[in-house]
Amino acid sequence: MCVSRARAFAALRPLALLALAATLASCATTAKPVKKGPDPMHVAMYGPHPDERFPLPAMDISKVDPKYFRQQVAYQTAEPAGTIVIDTQNRFLYLVQDDGMAMRYGIGVGKAGLEFEGGARIGRKAEWPRWTPTQNMIAREPERNLKWAGGMEPGLTNPLGPRALYLHKDGKDTLFRIHGTSEPWSIGKAVSSGCIRLFNQDIIDLYGRVPTGSRVVVLQHQAPADQPVPMAAADGLTPPAAI
Repeated sequence: MCVSRARAFAALRPLALLALAATLASCATTAKPVKKGPDPMHVAMYGPHPDERFPLPAMDISKVDPKYFRQQVAYQTAEPAGTIVIDTQNRFLYLVQDDGMAMRYGIGVGKAGLEFEGGARIGRKAEWPRWTPTQNMIAREPERNLKWAGGMEPGLTNPLGPRALYLHKDGKDTLFRIHGTSEPWSIGKAVSSGCIRLFNQDIIDLYGRVPTGSRVVVLQHQAPADQPVPMAAADGLTPPAAI
């Protein structure tokens, strides 16, 4: 009798193992994949700045390609350290560093940014600047900009954000700006207005790294990846035709 039961159990054992394997396979195929969120390092990088004049909230970076987040990269260029190089086509701004490196920032490029090319200098820096639309901007979108003809006070809704760098050429304002934005979706894209916009947290970082007088080069055409970025001629600046 015992022998018969042992044989029966032995015969059933393979069937039990098959049933267990099938159950595990079913669990494996029905389990939902874990959704991966932004890297904690980037969440911290674009976190709130409560000590600002107008406390900045955290930036929502969940829908931004991580390649546009601030990072140090290898970068080959003939420009000296301390130069800002703006690659409008690829939506990157580089702050050239020593030893073939650069701090890279993702940017959004407005209409004015696509009409500007060459070399200039940072003629002015401003924290929480006022914004005044140009006559061209008012003529193009009067319903939106006419009410700000006298200037918009600084604040979280100001289009220039918490910091702005003003480019000058031969002592004159070119009307070209590097500034912040509270619209993270616009980073990496061509947008309808403005010049060169960075995340608010990134413009604060860049602002602290560059002094007035720093050289800025705006490139409208991508340089081959295996060649150095050329230096812009001293008189190679083309002011924007319309802002």
